[in-house]
Amino acid sequence: MTEPKFVPKPGQVDYTNIRYCPVVNVIPVYEHKVLLVQRSAELNFYPNYWHCIAGFLDDQQSITEKAYEELREELGWQPIDVPELSLGQVVITEAPEYRKTYLVIPMLARVKHLEFKLDWEAQRAKWYTPNEIQLLRLLPGFESVIDQFLPVI
Repeated sequence: MTEPKFVPKPGQVDYTNIRYCPVVNVIPVYEHKVLLVQRSAELNFYPNYWHCIAGFLDDQQSITEKAYEELREELGWQPIDVPELSLGQVVITEAPEYRKTYLVIPMLARVKHLEFKLDWEAQRAKWYTPNEIQLLRLLPGFESVIDQFLPVI
């Protein structure tokens, strides 16, 4: 499916042409495995890279509310499927090729089951052990996000 044209809702910020962008990175974990998604080849930013569930903090929702929204939109999960969210340490990631600086707010999401349903943003997804993650073509800067959770996964 092709990336739909972004049309901001009332009160929502359009970060398309803004240099500094706050984002949430949600890393789903089930037992000792991490769910990563391969970004769609149709995406404008970092197509085909492996990453977690992510979204701009572009409205008045709290970080937790935004994390649940992204999990629902991208994986079909409801809050009942995600009994625990843990906040990580903020990471600043530069993306000079896109003229962006991301203020990344990482969250670990412990989930109840392995099942999910992908939306258009990802072409595939898989549960990985921490050792397997190192072999993937990760979105630049994502290592510093996920590394802070690896001892507890």
